[in-house]
Amino acid sequence: MTIKESMQNIVETEAKALLSIPYSDGFDRAVELIIEHVHRRGGKLVTAGMGKAGQIAMNIATTFSSTGTPAVNLHPSEAQHGDLGVLQPNDVMLLISNSGRTREVVELVALTKNLYPQIPMIVITGNPDSELTRITDVTILTGGAAEVCPLGLTPTTSTTVMTVIGDVLVVNVTRLIGFTAQDYAKRHHGGYLGHKSRNETDYE
Repeated sequence: MTIKESMQNIVETEAKALLSIPYSDGFDRAVELIIEHVHRRGGKLVTAGMGKAGQIAMNIATTFSSTGTPAVNLHPSEAQHGDLGVLQPNDVMLLISNSGRTREVVELVALTKNLYPQIPMIVITGNPDSELTRITDVTILTGGAAEVCPLGLTPTTSTTVMTVIGDVLVVNVTRLIGFTAQDYAKRHHGGYLGHKSRNETDYE
């Protein structure tokens, strides 16, 4: 197989996985929980995951923050060494685990419930029968497509799908809170995007 053939196969496989993301009311409930707890109650969104999923969680948090929804990423292991203190009563948590049974994330749920039992938890996972699905409030399923990694192990397709699910949540929260380019400019001063958001002529 040539590099070109491999590229086409990977792109087609991942595109198919994206188109196969199952819709459920979990998307609606997640968006509503984020708006309720962050924009009505004054809390924040706290994302968490381990490994590659943790990197996706961090990306989702920063994207939410830049679009008017305060968010932080909490590393599940560091949470056990004091970082759990970042949590506040009105927060909402978004957990990411492809297997739905990542030990550190499961433990984070228990620690959070012990500190603030009322914090609602959303999980993005590829496993509908997982422990995290059972112990959280809202589940968003990825569809569980196989990884394009030739070993079938390295997070590749799953992280692509998780990223897009994060985009779905960000875009819909941004839309529903009426976030504007002017609002964006106040949070994003530097670089091309900061310039573009401040320059009204770019929107004509």
